[in-house]
Amino acid sequence: QVQLVESGGGLVQPGGSLRLSCAASGSISGIIATAWYRQAPGNQRELVASIATGGITNYADSVKGRFTISRDKAKNIVYLQMTNLKPEDTVVYYCKLRRWSRGEHVYWGQGTQVAVSS
Repeated sequence: QVQLVESGGGLVQPGGSLRLSCAASGSISGIIATAWYRQAPGNQRELVASIATGGITNYADSVKGRFTISRDKAKNIVYLQMTNLKPEDTVVYYCKLRRWSRGEHVYWGQGTQVAVSS
């Protein structure tokens, strides 16, 4: 089993920055990729950014140039640095981890709220 704990959400003014953290613990071998998703009420979760084991990153068009995903392998933490935040970034952000162990397994964190408002 894998446990994911997100942190770093909060209230920020438009144009401000936040850094989200996703700390993984448990059976964390065989990781395929870790990603950040976000979900507004009534909408499906959408991919924000992902980072694969080899370090390849991928971003949604809406956040390219503003958000950066990175990881600290030693600490098993994946970060999402968010800059130039906009009111439309106000949603709950979730961490997702995919790992391979005799099949693919997917784990989600509990989510962290980001609010962008003046």
